[in-house]
Parts: sequence; structure tokens; C-alpha cells
Amino acid sequence: MIDMEVVELSRWQFALTAMYHFLFVPLTLGLAFMLAIMESVYVMTGRQVWKDMTKFWGALFGINFALGVATGITMEFQFGMNWSYYSHYVGDVFGAPLAIEGLMAFFLEATLVGLFFFGWDRMSKQGHLAVTWFMALGTNLSALWILIANGWMQNPVGSEFNPETMRMEVVDFAAVLLNPVAQAKFVHTVSAGYVTAAVFVLAVSAWFLLKRRHTGFAKRSMTVAAGFGLAGALSVVVLGDESGYALTDNQRMKLAALEAMWETHDAPAPLTLVGFPDVENQTTHFAVDIPWVLGLIATRSFDREVEGILPLVAIAEDRVENGIRAYDALMALRVNEDDVDARAVFEESWRDLGYAYLLTAYMEDPRDATPDQIRQAALDTIPDVPVLFWSFRIMAGLGLYFIVLFGVAFVLVTLRKHETRWFLWVALFSLPLPWVAAELGWLLAEYGRQPWIIEGQLPTFMGVSSLNATQIWMTIAGFTLFYGVLAVIMVMLMLQVIKKGPYPELAGGETPKKRPSVHGSTKPVPAE
Repeated sequence: MIDMEVVELSRWQFALTAMYHFLFVPLTLGLAFMLAIMESVYVMTGRQVWKDMTKFWGALFGINFALGVATGITMEFQFGMNWSYYSHYVGDVFGAPLAIEGLMAFFLEATLVGLFFFGWDRMSKQGHLAVTWFMALGTNLSALWILIANGWMQNPVGSEFNPETMRMEVVDFAAVLLNPVAQAKFVHTVSAGYVTAAVFVLAVSAWFLLKRRHTGFAKRSMTVAAGFGLAGALSVVVLGDESGYALTDNQRMKLAALEAMWETHDAPAPLTLVGFPDVENQTTHFAVDIPWVLGLIATRSFDREVEGILPLVAIAEDRVENGIRAYDALMALRVNEDDVDARAVFEESWRDLGYAYLLTAYMEDPRDATPDQIRQAALDTIPDVPVLFWSFRIMAGLGLYFIVLFGVAFVLVTLRKHETRWFLWVALFSLPLPWVAAELGWLLAEYGRQPWIIEGQLPTFMGVSSLNATQIWMTIAGFTLFYGVLAVIMVMLMLQVIKKGPYPELAGGETPKKRPSVHGSTKPVPAE
């Protein structure tokens, strides 16, 4: 039998490393494009302050990028360390996008980042600007390949299970690339990254303005953040709607769980604004519904239903029974690969094989399952409803908050009221919120997929390596220590750069500009 303690510890370790790594990813995605925008203004206007802005925010980008690469490496190690059967089972599919992402991250991205930092005095303005734009595109394309791999785990298209090799194999790589779940996740994730970077720039600029340091620099940075952030915040909401639509056809249980919708409603289904899910009684207390909204978001129609949790459990029960047929046929093929009848049964039912594997949490051979055990396996397809329900509402609420935040910022910078102090304090204290929203988004994506490591194909508990709990505890302690040290280093470096500011040589903290002295030379003077 599978050691569930090993499974849970392996999941905790991967959650620790993945969520820590994703603290760096969104800032990299968004800040790279903001650097490109700032440098474009510098090249078009020739004004030194825009070059100084690019270099200052670029230094913070570099710190974040380096830490992101360091923490990303350990994640890839874990596939072999803690998830060896998963790696064997999906290596033919999962390995290709992961390898492409590695090549892009460690060769293309690293090369462009190096040129960005060391090419200022070695390249023309236009050449360096091209490097900055390619760096921005490269960081986003790197994320694309990771999200294609993750999207396949959510919706395993373009692949089939091979009973001879006992692995998933690619049959249509184009379908893997164009997976609707992956595409929806990509645009939603990068938009969230743009919001994260914009809040970061806005908050640091607000700190400078509150301290009355580098005010000219800070006002320009705040203006860029306001426009870029408003566009990003609006995109997150619109593209989040697209992600919800993708769930309707591919992950109906996740959609029903995050809405705590136990029964199927008449079309179009209402959206539950707030409520208190009760798993034991399979109901949601004190629910406040908004008519039609969920149906319109999830189906783009007035007449299509959004299925509830309990009807989906009934469907899962049928799929478990069909999966047992697939498992029986697979065992027959393992004995005699020329068994024509067994192959016909397997070809007809193999897509439900993973549902039969759910039974291996309770017994060695799924064919020995009783009706009660089949029912229990079907109930196991329900993720943690309260966690998903509240995580989604907090994330969505923060998304709306960012629209208001950047909307107000855009109005203020348009009116040249950059130093409105109440707003500067709001912007400063908003700094951690995009990371909260991003982590909740990943919690919804990954925790909401449970009990599957590959949706409908492989239960999470089957993917682990043959380790013991002591070994995993040791690696968890090692990763925690390693990441703790990295966190201290990153915070110290970031604070040091921000504290010095873009012009540490100026005691007054104002943006310098050049003007001729009486002797014909130039010297820095404070900007107005």
C-alpha cells in the first residue's frame, strides 16, 4: 500500500518550493516590460532621467531575476527526487516543454540579461533598447513553456496511454501547445505579473515621495506604473474570465468547488458572492447569490448548465466503474499483448483508467472494490471546497481592488497630483497584495486539481518516489534553510538599493540634470 505520509510530505515540499519560487516570477515578468517602456522613452527623448530610471529599476530586476533562477532549479530537481513515478509516467510529454523552458531561461534569458547590464557603454542606444525588449519578450516566453507543461497536467490533450510502456506519450504536439487551459493560464499569469511589477514600482515611488527624495524620478516612475498597472489590472479581470470559461469544459469539479455549488442550478447559474460552505452537510449557508453571472462567465450562454459537485460525483462513480474495466483489460494485455478482445476494451475505456487508480488508496487491486469503495473513490474527486471558495473570493476581490488603485493613480498623475499623501500611504501598504493574489491563484490551480497530479489520468498519491518520511523531512529542512538564507539576502539587497536610491551621491535626493556652469563645464543640479 502507498505510504500517505510520504505523499503528504512530498506535496508539502513541492508547495513550499513552488510558492516560494513564484514570489520572484511575477515581478520578473512585469518589470522587464516596464524597463523596456522606460528605456524606449529615453531613446525617443534623450532625457537622462529615463536612462537613470531604467538602470535603477533594472538593478532591482536583476536581484529578483537571480533569486528566481536559483529557486527555480530546485523545483526541477524535485521531479526526480520526490516524484519519480510521475516523471516516468509523463516524461515523454512533460519533458519537452520543460526542456525548452530550461534552454530559454538559462541561455536566452541569461544572455539577454547580461547584455542589458553590461551593454550600456558597448552598444548603441537603439541596440541596447532592442536587447531590453527581447529580454522582456524572453522572460514571458520562458513562462509560456512552463505554463504549457502545467496546462497539460490540468487538461492532458494530445497524448495517449501506451499499455506496452505504461506511460503517457505524445500523439499531437500541436494540441499540447495550443491547449486552451495552457493559453488561458499564460495570459492570466503574465497579466498578474504586470500588476505585481506596477504595484512594486508604485509603492517604492510612493516611499520616495513620502520621504521627499528623488521626487522628479519618483513622479515619472509613478506615472509609468499607473498606466501600465491599470492596463494590467483590467487585463487580469478580463483574462480571468477566460480562465473560468476554460474550466467549464475541462475542470468542471474545480469550477463547482470554488463556487461551493453542490447541486446543478437552472441555466444560467448564479454566482455566489459570499457564503459558508458546509462539507459535512453538502450545502452553503447564508449564501448571497448574484443571478446569471456564473452561467454567463462559465458558458457564455443563457441556456447551458454549470454542473454541481454532487452530480459530478455521480459521473465520477460511473467513470471509476469504467476505469475498472480498463484496468482489467490492461492486466490482460500485460499477460498477452495480442489479446484482441482486451485491447478493444482498453481502447474504449482507457481514459477512465485513472479513476480506477483512485481505488489503490484502499486496496492493491481495483477489481476487488466494493460498491461502497467505488463511491468513496468518487467522493475523493471533491477538492477542499472551503479553501477554494474563500481563496477565489480573496483573489477576485484583490483583482478589483487593483483596478480601483490604479484608476485613482492614473487620475492623480494625469492631474499632476503625485504627492497626494493619503494615496501614497495606500500605495505603500498595497505592496504585498499582488503577491497574495498570485499565490492564491496558484493555490486554486494546483490544490483545486486534487486528487489528480494529471487531471483524470494519474492520482497524486501514485506519483511519489520510493522514499521514507525521514528522508523527506531532511530535504524539507534543507530547502527551508536554503530559502530562508536567500530570502534574507534578497530583502537586504533590495532594501539597500532602494535606500540608496537612483542618485545616492545627492544628499538632497533630487533628480539631477545637467546645465552649463559659468566656466562652460556641466554639473548636476536638482530637478524641479
